[in-house]
Amino acid sequence: AYPAIAFKDGNKIDGAAPELVIAIADKLKVPLESKYTGSWEAAQAATREGEADRIFGIYYNDARAGYLDFVQPAFMYDDVAVFVTKGKEFPFKDKQDLIDKKGVTNKGESYGNDFDAFMKDKLDVSRTKGIGAAFKDLLAGKVDYLIAGYHPGVAEAAAKGLKDQVVVLDQALLTAEMFVAFSKKSPCRSLAADFGHGITTLTTDGSFDKMLTDATAEWDKTQQ
Repeated sequence: AYPAIAFKDGNKIDGAAPELVIAIADKLKVPLESKYTGSWEAAQAATREGEADRIFGIYYNDARAGYLDFVQPAFMYDDVAVFVTKGKEFPFKDKQDLIDKKGVTNKGESYGNDFDAFMKDKLDVSRTKGIGAAFKDLLAGKVDYLIAGYHPGVAEAAAKGLKDQVVVLDQALLTAEMFVAFSKKSPCRSLAADFGHGITTLTTDGSFDKMLTDATAEWDKTQQ
């Protein structure tokens, strides 16, 4: 659930990222099935165990690189934001300002090697099964802030009717590269270089920008 990058649509995944990989697969004449496998944590497990060939919309970290081949280049840069309850904003310039506060994020999320290590060593951050549950903890006063990707965080707040109850702090927590990656257990990993060429083409000729615009409109339509 990472609209408008990727989101559940029946038994398949919709959004800008699947549109990108489908377009490349079509050009390479490679059959592709976009299948919903459950939570973000479950999707990662499917590629780790070789039950799925590919995953998309994923940040790099060393642990994931142990079972995934990351396709270069990244297909977009993704802002990670800090959400708070309206009226409970606090001064925020960087990650140091989160120390001594309680936070929450989605189970299975990684924000890169550096911030993951900082979060483990310096922060008090709990994890929930899904961003919706994280927003519930935030509004219940169990935590002071919520860490989420800017796009899915805003989309979830809108879908749950929370736009007047939560705000995004002005400064992004970090900006991370978002990748397509193949399971190291998949024979399809041999396609990584070809997919890299496809990503380069579609992200420089304006095609992916249109996919993201269209996916945002489609997500808004489904919520209405």
